Amino acid sequence: MGDTDKPAEQNKPTLGRIVALASPLVIFGAMAAVFFFQLTSGKDTSELPSAFIGKQAPQFDLPPLEGLRADNTQIPGVKNADLKGKITLVNIFASWCAPCRAEHPVLLSLAKSKGLTIVGINYKDQNKNALRFLGTLGNPYKRVGVDRRGRTAIEWGFYGIPETLLVGPDGIVHHKVVGPIDEVKFQELKAKLQELL
Repeated sequence: MGDTDKPAEQNKPTLGRIVALASPLVIFGAMAAVFFFQLTSGKDTSELPSAFIGKQAPQFDLPPLEGLRADNTQIPGVKNADLKGKITLVNIFASWCAPCRAEHPVLLSLAKSKGLTIVGINYKDQNKNALRFLGTLGNPYKRVGVDRRGRTAIEWGFYGIPETLLVGPDGIVHHKVVGPIDEVKFQELKAKLQELL
């Protein structure tokens, strides 16, 4: 008689079993709540934050893209000291990046803006390919630094390429564009630029 009572006791739900069975439902519910909040918050989910917005641009010193010339003069590399005293767009690009090609006409147009300097960071690229890219599409950059190993991109907090940062004359980062500059991002960038001018 004692033996027949044991299976009934073993099937009795314990606190541990209840927690184990309820955990997936609780986790799913929490994830659904977070997802719902993100969808209804009105925030642009494609916008990635930058640790440097409102702060000084990081220290960096990149060598020039050898062979890139203007008026028979080598275009210099770029370092953070070059960003001081003027409004600068820092754009990270590579010849192998298709979105970089898509945004290039916008950069050429922006390069004509009075009071704005555009500098480029050539990311993990081969020298000859970068030269061909700029030779074919045009060069919007006053300076081009080569980030062959990607270290500077990490220090800037870039997520991918292309990305563009707007740096004020005080060396403070004011705006970040993730991905190619499309019409919406172009208008946002122009508005930020007007504020600085």
